[in-house]
Amino acid sequence: MSTDQTVRWLESSGEERCALWRSESGAPPPKRVVTADDDMNADTAFRLACEGTSLLWRGDFRNARQLLLAMARRADRKRPKPGTSPGQSFHLYRQAQSRRARILGMLLLPVAEGHVISLRRAPDVRLACEQAYGQGHEPYVVSLRELQGVVGAGEWRKRGVHVPALGEPITPHFGVFAPVRGEYVDLVAEAPLPPQGTAFDIGTGTGVLAAVLARRGVRRVVATDCDARALACARENISRLGLSPVVDIQQADLFPATPSSAARASLIVCNPPWLPGRARTSLEHAVYDPGSRMLRGFVDGLSAHLAPGGEGWLIISDLAERLGLRSRTELSELFAAAGLRVVGRIDARPRHPRAHDPADPLHAARKAEVTSLWRLAASPDAH
Repeated sequence: MSTDQTVRWLESSGEERCALWRSESGAPPPKRVVTADDDMNADTAFRLACEGTSLLWRGDFRNARQLLLAMARRADRKRPKPGTSPGQSFHLYRQAQSRRARILGMLLLPVAEGHVISLRRAPDVRLACEQAYGQGHEPYVVSLRELQGVVGAGEWRKRGVHVPALGEPITPHFGVFAPVRGEYVDLVAEAPLPPQGTAFDIGTGTGVLAAVLARRGVRRVVATDCDARALACARENISRLGLSPVVDIQQADLFPATPSSAARASLIVCNPPWLPGRARTSLEHAVYDPGSRMLRGFVDGLSAHLAPGGEGWLIISDLAERLGLRSRTELSELFAAAGLRVVGRIDARPRHPRAHDPADPLHAARKAEVTSLWRLAASPDAH
């Protein structure tokens, strides 16, 4: 183990110990670590965490969960102040969320070889951890908060997410965004298909949109992603749905690396992250797109990959515009600069709980949010 991948601490006996450090968010190993057990109260734990001291838990597992809940309640007392604009309110909200995540990430658990937690009343997390991390060949330390995410992802994977457009569930993997916001899936299920041929699904994630297109009768779908977990997840879902003869999953950054004779498609679909900004976790990569890189890459490359008479479907929320993170005219300007014209648009209102939660700091923007499927075609002189 290299020193920058390890966490070190002193046991109550004075013995120095170290172990591998795991953090999906890329957080560095904690520099100050003390051991803690059932005798530690929430006020002390919260104070230490705010001061930058991590707590390596040696007590009862269920008590650790209760302590984390108590720390969360204390963190939530400091609500972000409303900004003078929607954009400022959003940035203050993200700062508060980052602070909260940092504080709650200070409660750590030791995990033995084979993903075994040797604490009283600890659950069996071996399968969930193996699915998320692979084989556990050595002990490691992980935050309880991350472990809860791993276990939650394992439950999602077991029961799946029911997709009405498919009539069957999609099973998300750890670190792959689950299709719980069904409005974008419904838009793809309802939009009129262009003349049939090959379709590309750019940034396929779980493979849900590729599956919907295949079930709608598209003869061949090439689905791409650059994330290894997403590729494994999509392949598993497509295989389980019996769609492997139709859907080809490829590793690619945006458009598939096909021979020039097959580089165009009659339909190209993309549901990029809808907010420009930095992602802090693997899941946030489905929400935040630094510099709108994926959005711009899709729009800029679309015309060159569309077959004559084909359409590109951009599915994106207008939340960024409502928060002042993107101008109202930026999309239309991107389309025009890329030699594209809009041939139609279908809108859907949000159904997720946050859109109806007045306590959410971004409630006004979320309530007014609209998710649109933009039907784009190449301008006559673009090819």
